[in-house]
Amino acid sequence: MATTQIAPAASQRLLGPQTGRAGFGDALRSEFTKIKSTRSTYWTLLALVVVCVGIGAMACAGTASHPQGVSPTNFDATQQSLAGLYVGQLVIAALGALTITSEYSTGMIRTSLSVQPRRGVVFAAKAVVFAAVTLVIGLITSFASFFVGQAILSSHHLSATLGEPNVLRAVIGGALFLTACGMLAYGLGAVLRHTAAAITAAIGLLFVLTVLVQFLPQSWQNNVDKWMPALAGSQIWATKVTPGSHQFPAWGGFAVLAGYAAVAIIAGLVCFRTRDA
Repeated sequence: MATTQIAPAASQRLLGPQTGRAGFGDALRSEFTKIKSTRSTYWTLLALVVVCVGIGAMACAGTASHPQGVSPTNFDATQQSLAGLYVGQLVIAALGALTITSEYSTGMIRTSLSVQPRRGVVFAAKAVVFAAVTLVIGLITSFASFFVGQAILSSHHLSATLGEPNVLRAVIGGALFLTACGMLAYGLGAVLRHTAAAITAAIGLLFVLTVLVQFLPQSWQNNVDKWMPALAGSQIWATKVTPGSHQFPAWGGFAVLAGYAAVAIIAGLVCFRTRDA
């Protein structure tokens, strides 16, 4: 039986144009597809919004129900409405860790690296996609928390508006705070490669360590607590400085939190590039 020869030109038409190796844009699309196709992503982000808005609303309702003794001069209505971020940081930290550790637990990381062997590209694409998603959801969460909280406080004339000094910066800063916390957990996840260990480490660094510092002598607290990532980072979503506070100013405190996240990400990248999948 005679075989049919396919001319090179015809073969190219059948197979489509030849392409080079996958680039950063391809990696971004791949990672975005992964994160949006995972059901836990939606549930975690929904929990983030509900927790932050709910806790902020309860904090404002508590103040509104007992307005006696609240000084409008020192009361930070914006920070009160964003109080849920203290718990929200733990929710987004869990998602940040899962963004990279879930592929290790399922073994999909080997498939990802076989498709895109340049490990730095894979790591960066995951980080960029996660940071973008977190920032968008963080903005939605912060603005929703602010408007709900101010609506509750307005009945006692304790509310703030976005046009007041530092308020818009604080609301946007809430989203930046969540993003930095998530990226810190992402870096820890790359280092530890185990979901439970990464989440535990993130919670310990962001929450437990902050609590333990409160047991130090006051003179020590003044010098130590401003270096705690969560305490330092939370200054970005405050509009007023507490009298006698030894904390860094808003952007200085956020820089401390961002520094922790940067160290974790660099360590994660080094581990991701040098260790076996």
